[in-house]
Amino acid sequence: MKTFPAPSMADWLAERPFTLAMSSGFFGFFAHFGVVKALKEHELQPARYCGSSAGALVAACMASQACPERMERTLLGLSREHFWDPSPGLGLLAGKRFRTLLQELLPITDLALSPTPVAISAWHAGSRRTQVLSTGDPVEAVYASCAVPFLFQPARIDGGYYWDGGIADRHGLAGTWPVERVLYHHLQSRSPWRRANSPALQAPLRPNLITLAIDGLSRSGPGKLEQGRMALHQAYEATTQALAKPVRQGIVNVDSVLKRRVH
Repeated sequence: MKTFPAPSMADWLAERPFTLAMSSGFFGFFAHFGVVKALKEHELQPARYCGSSAGALVAACMASQACPERMERTLLGLSREHFWDPSPGLGLLAGKRFRTLLQELLPITDLALSPTPVAISAWHAGSRRTQVLSTGDPVEAVYASCAVPFLFQPARIDGGYYWDGGIADRHGLAGTWPVERVLYHHLQSRSPWRRANSPALQAPLRPNLITLAIDGLSRSGPGKLEQGRMALHQAYEATTQALAKPVRQGIVNVDSVLKRRVH
């Protein structure tokens, strides 16, 4: 029987419209943006965006056609002062500074007005379930999806409290359809509060879905923002390499090899 070579990731993406889905991951928006930057430079434009937490932030910005160059400058210049506002409440940070940052990034007033459709996962405290947000205030929707419990105070939407979308939808795939063609960027978690064999930490397998997994990305956080800047460049370089790699068993796995220091 004649066999055919597996298509490259770039060929698979160029074949038909695809959705870009991005997982949650503590300050993982740096790496997600690196992936988006590489896709954009290769003229591979998603037809839709989905995401949780860090993935939701990048998804909403790109779907709303926020200026990529401005977004990159914002991420590379990010400091604690841009989001650090401790205040009494259901979380350490009030979130006012983070909302101000989002207002500066997002050029739309309603998610439904995004030039490219977008779906954001957030965890609704009342029902204890994920809700997919595709309409409404984009700042509050993204804030809700990024509101890590105990770190950020919850978002308030239509009278309900919302926290981080990664609580019950770490993959950020709740807003996708079963047969949809999806490129999924999987941030590999080292979270201490998830079991080592938790399904949330495993790359999902389903028809028409390709998982991009990048090994060795620098891990960022409020006190390690310079590592986030490194992760952005690492993810960009790794995604550029991944586009030429064949897709096998629904996954493309690449190593992050960029070691230079980023200022």
